[in-house]
Amino acid sequence: MATILVIDDSPSQVTLFKKILEKHGHTPVIAEDGATGVAEAKSILPDLILMDVVMPELNGFQATRKLTNDPQTAHIPVIIVTTKDQPTDKVWGERQGAKGFLVKPVDEGELIALINQLLP
Repeated sequence: MATILVIDDSPSQVTLFKKILEKHGHTPVIAEDGATGVAEAKSILPDLILMDVVMPELNGFQATRKLTNDPQTAHIPVIIVTTKDQPTDKVWGERQGAKGFLVKPVDEGELIALINQLLP
């Protein structure tokens, strides 16, 4: 169905996202940090991005801002998936250009529903 870039530095989260995405017919591509994720997004132009926030070097808010401000990748919807659960985190994520915001641990049904809503 869709190629989905997962940008997350947690091996257990990556494994979980891969399992969920593959189960629903999507092709996951993995990047372990924000900087690698931005480069990978520009290289493969995925259909959608799942973005963690707390990562070394370039955090998810910074990476989201880079992607949504770049004409090459601005069309790609970004869903922030994080343990940061404060209302201000959600507002800040949306200000960076994220189209969705989910708090870990994610509910599979909620994640897939949001992905399906945002895919073209």
